[in-house]
Amino acid sequence: MLPLSSFRRAVGVFLTVGTMLVVSTASPASAAPTSDQTANSLCSLPVLSQLCPPRTAVLDGDRLARNRIGLLFGDRALRTSLNDLLVQANAALTKGPWSVMDKTQVPPSGDRHDYLSLAPYYWPTKPQTPDNPQGCPYVNKDGVRNPATDAIPDKASRLTAFTAIYQLTLAWYYTGDAKYAKRAALDLRTWFLDPATKMNPNMNFAQGIPCQTDGRGIGIIEFSYTFTQVLDAAAILNTGAPGWTRNDDATMKAWSKEFLTWLQTSKNGKDEAGQQNNHGTFLDMLMGGIAIYTGQQQVAKDIVEKAKTNRLDKQIAADGSQPMEATRTRSYHYFTFNLVALTRLAQVAKHVGIDLWSYQTPQGGSLVKAVDFILPAATGGQSFWPYQELNFLQYAAKDSVHAAADAGDKAAKAALPKVPAPPGGDLYPVRPAAEQLDDISITG
Repeated sequence: MLPLSSFRRAVGVFLTVGTMLVVSTASPASAAPTSDQTANSLCSLPVLSQLCPPRTAVLDGDRLARNRIGLLFGDRALRTSLNDLLVQANAALTKGPWSVMDKTQVPPSGDRHDYLSLAPYYWPTKPQTPDNPQGCPYVNKDGVRNPATDAIPDKASRLTAFTAIYQLTLAWYYTGDAKYAKRAALDLRTWFLDPATKMNPNMNFAQGIPCQTDGRGIGIIEFSYTFTQVLDAAAILNTGAPGWTRNDDATMKAWSKEFLTWLQTSKNGKDEAGQQNNHGTFLDMLMGGIAIYTGQQQVAKDIVEKAKTNRLDKQIAADGSQPMEATRTRSYHYFTFNLVALTRLAQVAKHVGIDLWSYQTPQGGSLVKAVDFILPAATGGQSFWPYQELNFLQYAAKDSVHAAADAGDKAAKAALPKVPAPPGGDLYPVRPAAEQLDDISITG
C-alpha cells in the first residue's frame, strides 16, 4: 500500500500532465501565451513544481511522470524494477560522498581539483627501476586493462558517485522519501559545487600515458554518459527536492556551461570531436545533453543534425554492423557501447524535435538495423557473435534493445524477453535510457 503522500502526489501528477496535454493540443489565440510558457509558469510555483514532469536532458520527463502513475496503479514491471533500484539506492545512502580531492596524486597542473586518470589499456615495457620508476615506454594492449590504473581513484569514484546520484534521485522521485534526495544533493554538491571539494570543469588530465602525454581527448569518454545521468538527476531534483536549492541549481548550470565551453574550445575536446568511432558519438551525446540542460536548445539541435552525417553515416553499415567497432578485441562490448551513445543521442534529439530512429544513411543503415544486428547474440549467446570478444557478457545489450523496442522496433520488442537481465536487475523501466551495463572498469 502506498503512503497517502505518495498517493496524493501521483494523483497530482496525473492531473497536471493531463492538463498540460490539453493545453498543448489546443489552438491558442494569437495573443495568448504558448503551451510551453503556460507550463513553465505553472511549474515554477513551489508546490506545482513537484507535480510537473522534470525538464531532463536525456530521459523523457513525461514518461517519468507516467511511471509514477503506473506505480500507483500497481504496474508489476515498474514495481519490480523500482524494488531493484531501491536496493542499490539504499546501499548508496551510507557511501560517499566522493571528491576528486580524495586522491593523493597531484595532477601536472599542481591542482588536485583537476580530474586525473591513466589510459586503461597501456602497459609498461621495462622493469621499474630508480632510473625508470614507471617502466617506460608504455605500449597499448587493446581490451586488456592495466590494474595499476586503479591507484588513481578519480575514475572509479566518478562512476560510483554519478551512479549513486542518479539512483538516489530516482528513488526520491518515485517514493517521495526525503532521505534519498538529501543524500543525492550532498553527493552532487561535493563533486561539483563545494569550493573545498569540487572538480574543476575540465578533463585536461584524463587518460594520460606515463612518459608520453599528460592527458588525451579520448579520456573525455569517462564522463560522456555518466555525466548526462547527473544532469538528469539535477533536473529531477530541481522539481522541488528537499536539500536542493535554487542556488544549487544555478551553480550546477554554471559549472555545466563552463564544462561545455571547455569541450568546445580545448585541444582535448577538439581531438575527441575528431574521433570517428564511439568516442565521437559519446561526445556528441554529452555536448547535446549539456546544451539542453543549460537551455541552449539550438546548440543541441545543431549537434544532433551534424551527428547524422558525422556519426550514423560513417558508423553503421547497410546490414547494421559497426565496422569501426568490429576490429576490437572486445567487439560485442564496443558494439553495445556505441549503441548506448546512439540511443541516448536519439533521446537528446527527441528533446529538440528530431527523430534519429527514422533516419536512414545513404548506404541504407539505420539505428534500428544497428540494434537488430546484435539481436542474435543478445538472445542466443556468444556462438551467434561473428567477431572477437575477450569477455562476452550477453546482458550488455539489454538497454539498447529496450530503447529500440520503445522506438517501435518489432524485432527488438520480440527479442527483449530473451535478453538476460544484468546483475542487480533490469532497471530500464524506471530509468528508461541505455546504460553501459558491462563497464570495463568493473568487468574488464
